[in-house]
Amino acid sequence: MSRKEEILARIRESARVGSALEEDADLLERIAGTWVACLKAGGKVLFFGNGGSAADAQHLACELAGRFYKDRPGLAAIALTVNTSTLTAIGNDFGYDAVFARQLDGLARRGDVAVAISTSGKSESVLAAIRKAREIGLETVGFTGRSGGSLPGLVDLCLQIDSDDTPRVQEGHILAGHIICELVEKEVFA
Repeated sequence: MSRKEEILARIRESARVGSALEEDADLLERIAGTWVACLKAGGKVLFFGNGGSAADAQHLACELAGRFYKDRPGLAAIALTVNTSTLTAIGNDFGYDAVFARQLDGLARRGDVAVAISTSGKSESVLAAIRKAREIGLETVGFTGRSGGSLPGLVDLCLQIDSDDTPRVQEGHILAGHIICELVEKEVFA
């Protein structure tokens, strides 16, 4: 396959994955509704994931905390992936699997929403955090890939992107996340 053919193949697969999200329109609407209800009630949306999913957690949190389209007050959205001192202290003292769950212990309250992002749905640090979120009484949302690992069975709402290819799954997560953030912003600041 030539370089150009490779490029075109990736573009076409990304477009296919994006189009497949049409089948999840009702789910995206329900996720947006969950975030809206949480934020209107004074709660927080807490995002977490590893690697590229950590970057996606930060990206979506900043869309809510900063702005998406509207100049408006910030919304209570936190990425649990950004404080290196916290991550390394918890990882050192309790093991890496506890890096997000331990933060939820201190930050989360019933009525908040935990958003777990894992392309495989198998990351133990993410799964441990979802188990902790359920223990605390949070609404739980998962973003994962086609196979989903254990994540779909642990969360209230789960978006499974129609791919097992990590880059395509991540592209689907950001597309879906942007749609949800736009809906949230419109509804909270109608």
